[in-house]
This record gives sequence, structure tokens and C-alpha cells, in this order.
Amino acid sequence: MLVIVAPGQGAQTPGFLTPWLEDSTFASRFAWLSTVAGLDLAHYGTEADAETIRETQIAQPLLVATGLVAALELFPHPSDAFSQIGAVAGHSVGELAAAAGARTITAEQAMVLVRERGKAMADAAAVTPTGMTAVLGGDRDEVLAKIAAHGLTPANDNGPGQIVAAGTLEQLDAFKADPPAKARLVPLSVAGAFHTEHMAPAVGHLATLAKSVSVHDPRTPVISNRDGQVVHDGREVLKRIVGQIANPVRWDLCLETMSDLGVTGILEMPPAGTLTGIAKRALKGVETFALKTPDQLDDARAFCAKHGEASSIDTTPTWRMVVSPAKGTFHIAGEAADLDVLPAGAAIGDVASLRDRISVTAAHGGQVVEWLVEDGDLVSPGQPLLRLHPEGAA
Repeated sequence: MLVIVAPGQGAQTPGFLTPWLEDSTFASRFAWLSTVAGLDLAHYGTEADAETIRETQIAQPLLVATGLVAALELFPHPSDAFSQIGAVAGHSVGELAAAAGARTITAEQAMVLVRERGKAMADAAAVTPTGMTAVLGGDRDEVLAKIAAHGLTPANDNGPGQIVAAGTLEQLDAFKADPPAKARLVPLSVAGAFHTEHMAPAVGHLATLAKSVSVHDPRTPVISNRDGQVVHDGREVLKRIVGQIANPVRWDLCLETMSDLGVTGILEMPPAGTLTGIAKRALKGVETFALKTPDQLDDARAFCAKHGEASSIDTTPTWRMVVSPAKGTFHIAGEAADLDVLPAGAAIGDVASLRDRISVTAAHGGQVVEWLVEDGDLVSPGQPLLRLHPEGAA
């Protein structure tokens, strides 16, 4: 099974776009998304220095545009992608690229949202001097306890041995003077404490804009940063993307879900390397491919063909699927089992995992065609649970 991942802020390096823009098709598509964003992204990806592309309002649109156009280079016919990709995920701002790739939002919507996201987060970061520090190694529980003791937030939990603490510069200085045992601290070159309460003003701005964004349910399962759950409701995907601006990125839980799905191959979109590096440490035996330059495209397509298989979500237009958000045991809600028509938002049951119980709802409602699981069945992330026929459909 193949999972495509999109990196977050910090993955960009000076000049990384230069070889990609040598292709006229890539260049024209990139110019279109740059126009939507209102930025000369080609300049920033080829000529700008590291300090310039570190700026939040530049880095974020640059990353999303690169991922979206590179995806069209990898899969010139998008239908080919849906027949091979089992799931998608993006780290932080990479979730916008993942959502567009899954057809929840359009590329143009993604670029408007990321433009406004970057500006709003930069404005929020300017209010109070804040930053982020990576904590490498150490005992996980001790690291988290020490982060909490200093009033910091574990803003990125990236998997075994890598947690990013975020907060004010004073808090980070105190943390540096009193670090967790056997851990190495690495200050990150970022403009603020992303994915913390300091970004709350940006959430409000994006939430207002998101109300006017039309969405579709994803064609491919989206693994959410918030909790690693598989999300198959377009409105929920967008809601989570907005909320994660001020909430921690749980990439560790995304990796757990990939494992539960049975992933065999992970391909990272450019500028690649960060997420495949994490995956190599966390998911032993899973092959990875870091797509960095266009001369790798043929090998990348072969990698996708080797690991690819269509997701279990049925994309027939007249049917709607309700899918499991996580691995666990499914319990059908008594009232749902007896109904022939479910209203929008009706609870159909829950999935009990080792970590928690997750309620499952029929976001759109509809006529019950068939239950695809029975009460007490073990289910995997993204597994179809119930097939519905939209009310009023022919």
C-alpha cells in the first residue's frame, strides 16, 4: 500500500525549485498558482536566500504550490493517482497540499488558504517573541513532563525521539537551562511558536474564510494531523486544517495509522527528505522515496506502481460510504441499526481502540443500502462501514 506525504515548513532550501522550473509545463502551472497566491514563487524557489524563504508568508505558499504541481508531474492523469494511492497525509501546512491532492479542495482554494494562513501566522508570531526547539532523544514521558513544567507546548510530536517544544523565548531559554536527561536540544529557524495558543488569532481568520470554501469528500483517505484518524468528510478535513494552526501536529499518530493501514511504501513530495527520514526510523521495513528533483520521476512512478493499490473507499457518485477513522473494534449504535434512513450527522456507532473510543457519524445522511460490518467486528483505518444512498438521488 502506498501513502503520499507532503512536508511542512522548514523543508525548503535555497534554489530547490531550479531543476523543476526547467520543464515548461511545470513552470506554467507553477506560474498560475503563483498568480493565485499573489507572490513570485519562482523567484523565491530559485534565487532567494535562506533567510527570505524562512519567512512564514513566503515558505508556506512555496511549499504547497511545489507539492501540487509536482503531483501533476508524477501523475499526469489524476485518475492514475486514485487507482494507486491508499492514503495521503501532510505535515502541518502540507495538509493543504494533501487535501487538494485528495480532491477535497481545489488547487486554487488551497493557494488562497495558504496565502492567508501564512500572513495570519506571521502576524500572530509578531505579537510576542516566540520560537520552537526540537528535543532529540530522552525518555518520552520525561521529555513531555519537562516541556509542561516550563509552560511550553509539544507542538510537533514527530515520532520516536523527536518532539518539538514551542513557546516564548523566555520559556525556551529556561528549558535550555533545564533540559530533559539524555536529550539534545536544537533551536529551530522558525518565526514563531506554531501549533500553539500563540497562533489563535490566525485560526479565527482562516475559520472565517473557510466558511466560503466549497468542499468535496476526499477521493483518497486523508490522515489527520490532529489525531492520526482517517477523515472522509470534506467539511471535517477543512475544519481540522484550520484548527491545527493552533494545535499540536501529532505526526506520531499519523505514522501509527499508516502502520495500521498496512503501508509498504511512503513517497514524499518535494522538497522531500524530512518525512521519509522520520519514517525510516519509525516504520522499519517500510520502503521510502524522497522525490527531490525531476530526474527522479521515472523511478518515483515505478515506486508508486510497485506499492500502489486503490483505497477501499468506493467513489461511485450515487453512493456514500461511512468509513472507520481508526483501527479498533466497531460497535453499532442501537438506534442506527434499526433505521432505514439516517439523518445528516447521525451517530452510527463507535470504534474502540487501545487509546480511546471514537464516535462515528454519517455526515451526509441518506438511505441505508447495506452495513458492511457487524457489531464487534475488528476494523482498520478507512475501512468502509456503511453504504448510504443520498436522499433524493435517482
